[in-house]
Amino acid sequence: MLLQPGKQSVDVLIIGAGPAGCVAAAYLLEQGITVKILEKSQFPRFSIGESLLPQTMEILQQTNLLQPVIEAGFQYKNGAIFRWQDEQVEFDFREKFSPGWGITYQVQRDKFDSILASQVESKGAEVIYQATVKHIDYIDGGVRVAWYDGDGNVHSETTQFILDASGFGRVLPKLLKIEEPSSLPFRQSLFTHVIDQIPLTRFDRNKIIITVHPLDTQTWMWLIPFADGSSSLGAVATPEFYQQFAGLSPDQMLERICHADSYLSNLLKGARNKYSVRQIGGYSSSVQSYYGDRYALLGNAGEFLDPVFSSGVTIAFKSAQLACDVLTRQFSGEPACWQQQFVEPLLGGIDTFRAFVDAWYAGTLLPILCYPNKDPDVTAMISSVLAGYAWDTRNPVVQDARKFLRLISGLCQ
Repeated sequence: MLLQPGKQSVDVLIIGAGPAGCVAAAYLLEQGITVKILEKSQFPRFSIGESLLPQTMEILQQTNLLQPVIEAGFQYKNGAIFRWQDEQVEFDFREKFSPGWGITYQVQRDKFDSILASQVESKGAEVIYQATVKHIDYIDGGVRVAWYDGDGNVHSETTQFILDASGFGRVLPKLLKIEEPSSLPFRQSLFTHVIDQIPLTRFDRNKIIITVHPLDTQTWMWLIPFADGSSSLGAVATPEFYQQFAGLSPDQMLERICHADSYLSNLLKGARNKYSVRQIGGYSSSVQSYYGDRYALLGNAGEFLDPVFSSGVTIAFKSAQLACDVLTRQFSGEPACWQQQFVEPLLGGIDTFRAFVDAWYAGTLLPILCYPNKDPDVTAMISSVLAGYAWDTRNPVVQDARKFLRLISGLCQ
């Protein structure tokens, strides 16, 4: 049962107003559960994770957040292009095994996140910006949260449950000391936005381009077109790879890396940066537990794999959906099991993505993607995972992704 009025300030406190936090708020508000969101930054703010997957459209639709996203005029996305030296393969997400959406959007996250936050505010959530959570205390029937506002003033909030959607901030994992090293190797990313100056006839702006570096298959570059003629441009590599660029600025490093590929270099020869190149390293993360006493972790606060298949926002949305289903049952007095109804289903999809990430860096996935004579049914099954349907257990790939990829790899030799 919910705490009685006067015993708490809000039913559920959400840390973070990014995609996971806003989707969670929308779900809970539909059930009459009061929500307050504490967001550390001031919106609008820059973020990566700009290429959505079609599976997210279903969740946006369920939470009544889709229409304002449609009206915002973002760039359509219907697939992905993978390039490796002179080989290129396109996956059209509309030609997939799983039912559901086959299109989505490529979004500037400052605009996209602001739209979601504004929508949940209009639905009744209180969103407080420049709010930094510093401490939590367990009290009878709830949790007391201490946070600072932008002027350094201390505030106290009492809630029955906390959903941590703080992304790379990982507020609760740090406060509760439940962080764990990721099983994935340390990698670093450089990224910016460019005015790309690419003629419409040169490539399909409805698709993200993933290009493997011609001299190092552990290094890859992304190009995500936006509707306004700009693009997100970035590179991912190991620290060892970046050592050859010692003494160069991040802007110079990204330019050198991208121009090592002749196709990407020609595509971007008229491009100019909108911002200075930014960098982030060691982004892959894990935790000891995705939930605990009166809290659960959503999206990147729990686990982040790798940006290569744009799975971050999809996992964030799915974690919010699953967590809110369990929390709603718990609040209404129905049987609720966080391990069986939240963690296990969530990890099912994450592990499918993880199998693809591991195979990518092992060098076994790219030959599968680029193999010219794949069975159309196999292509559709792979396309479903690339489109975000990593929880569709009807798909043989999802049932055992590692085994499936090993089998297909042998056939693609």
